[in-house]
Amino acid sequence: MSDATLATPRRPPLALRYPSVLVFLTLLALFTLGVTILSEAFGIGLISTSFVKTLGKTLCLCLVALAMDLVWGYCGILSLGHMAFFGIGGYAIGMWLMYERTRLIVVDSLAAAPLPATPQEISDGVAAQIFGVVGASELPPIWAFAHSLPIQLAFVVLVPGLLALVFGWLAFRSRVTGVYLSILTQAMTLALSLHLFQNDSGLRGNNGLSGLQNLPGLDAVPQSTVSMWFFWGSAAALAAAYILCAWIVSGKFGSVIRAIRDDEARVRFLGYPVETFKLFIFTLTAVLAGIAGALYYPQAGIVNPAEIAPIASIYLAVWVAIGGRGRLYGAVIGAAFVSLLSTWFTGGQAPDIDLGFYTIQWVDWWIVLLGLSFVAVTLFAPKGIGGLVDIFFIDRRSPDRHGADLGPDAGALREQEAEK
Repeated sequence: MSDATLATPRRPPLALRYPSVLVFLTLLALFTLGVTILSEAFGIGLISTSFVKTLGKTLCLCLVALAMDLVWGYCGILSLGHMAFFGIGGYAIGMWLMYERTRLIVVDSLAAAPLPATPQEISDGVAAQIFGVVGASELPPIWAFAHSLPIQLAFVVLVPGLLALVFGWLAFRSRVTGVYLSILTQAMTLALSLHLFQNDSGLRGNNGLSGLQNLPGLDAVPQSTVSMWFFWGSAAALAAAYILCAWIVSGKFGSVIRAIRDDEARVRFLGYPVETFKLFIFTLTAVLAGIAGALYYPQAGIVNPAEIAPIASIYLAVWVAIGGRGRLYGAVIGAAFVSLLSTWFTGGQAPDIDLGFYTIQWVDWWIVLLGLSFVAVTLFAPKGIGGLVDIFFIDRRSPDRHGADLGPDAGALREQEAEK
């Protein structure tokens, strides 16, 4: 037997196994370049700084939608709690932004004192500035590392990842599936949200963390430039996450998680550690959601418990369904489409419709329109907007084998069978 016969065929590159990766990265690069050229910071100023922030936040929502599609569209786990991980990532980076910015303000205010301020005086001043709004004057224990950017960045990944790991291990080892698992994830989100609403939670209760758009020590840098930095960071994170998700779903691992989605019992019967696969995907997507939140809230400027409420995770599922779950590009399209449309309708840009007896104000009716869109997509277009991409841009026809053999035995596919 020759060496050529024994040689293992090389696996084709990711771009050939998943052509949408190259297309997506190209479109994202062109979009990023276009926004940069049209921005106020580095371009001709046709796009305002506020709209650049809107586009940057939209990219972050596309990133968390990508995570949701991986866990739901590919692995079949309908999580109604992933926006909790998104919010945790925002709180983790927001703690450092608020602490450091407040510290600089306190240091400047104490600079005129006859004696240099001690570290304890500075710490007390920071605590009074941040927590005076909730009637406290001391930093809670969870703020012990708020002064350290590297540690808070690590928390952006570790806290959502550990929470998902513990929750997933408890749920999956008990073989909780389907709607029961969805209810559990929603209960987790509700419990976390209700806890954060309390003033003694250590995160300022309903007030949340504010002023996050101001980067400490960079007061001289205009917001137009800062917004572009975050826009670039959001685009880079989305590109990296898309490559990672495409690599996961295009190989054998992707085949296993799709099989778990379609028939979990049969995959377990074949000997695969189903719970391990599900736990890995659940934890990984929680980390991606946390990263997305850490990039989103400095652009939004504020994070509060309302962002973690269960309704936010339901919206996330709606975005993925409208875009087309089980398609990475579908999740991105759905999140971008709904996010930008929501900004248009709720931002007062959509004109009101006067019916004579009643005036339709889209600010009030947007949620109803979104709900109707979800129902329509579910009933009439289950593949979502991504299905249109399949129809017009991706050739889904069966390969023309011209009666070639298909299978282990000769004649598995004959000419007359190929014609059927």
